[in-house]
Amino acid sequence: MEITVMHDFALKIIQEAGERIRQSFSEKLEIETKANANDLVTNIDRETELFFIEQIKSYDPSFKILGEEGMGEPLDSLEGVVWIIDPIDGTMNFIRQHCNFAISVGIYVNGIGKLGYIYDVMRNDLYYAIQGQGAYLNERKLEHLRPLPLHEAIIGVNATWATPNRYIEHEKMIDLVHFVRGTRSYGSATLEIAAVACGRMDAYMSMRLSPWDIAGGAVIASEVGAIVSNLKNEAVNLEKQDTFIIANPEIHKTIIEQYINLK
Repeated sequence: MEITVMHDFALKIIQEAGERIRQSFSEKLEIETKANANDLVTNIDRETELFFIEQIKSYDPSFKILGEEGMGEPLDSLEGVVWIIDPIDGTMNFIRQHCNFAISVGIYVNGIGKLGYIYDVMRNDLYYAIQGQGAYLNERKLEHLRPLPLHEAIIGVNATWATPNRYIEHEKMIDLVHFVRGTRSYGSATLEIAAVACGRMDAYMSMRLSPWDIAGGAVIASEVGAIVSNLKNEAVNLEKQDTFIIANPEIHKTIIEQYINLK
């Protein structure tokens, strides 16, 4: 696989997909629920994923595709070239706000992240990385993350973390929320990952993310020195759902060891 050629192809179809989504606001959305009442999918999610599949398979039928809406083929491994796609991350924001959602694409070769993309559709901001060549926001190269103490950090975490829940002991999370400089919650995992990669936030955590939420951002994160893991400080597994944290390397271990107590 020629990385530069693949990158040019990926840029083209991601930007075209974004334009198709922007035009979709003049259409009537068909909204359905998936796992629960807050887990939504629209006809535009499915149409966008299908667009990616058609374009990728036309380019090279041997490429495998793992998409959130399940329109690609079932995968039993990450062998070969695998595109991991979330056609619209932040579907609730897409429906209610018409902003704060993104397309996420990760291209992996035998399990190794080679290309990563997060496209903030409404702001027309494209975060991307090529393994070993750095990460970019549009045409601007992102700087390596600078160290900072935890008390100066801004972290991405939603309110559930600081209330009784079935995943973690929330008391320590209350301590963390009080200790850091501030918290944010955007409602789109990929945009929060992008925010850490470009230094607008310093950590983002989730109790449950899927491979398509992580794949593109993990490639970008590695190129700026951010650390990506699950909440047990293990490598992320792109074949199943898991807990997740991306953080500035200065604070990653501290957050996990001092504030995370999984149930």
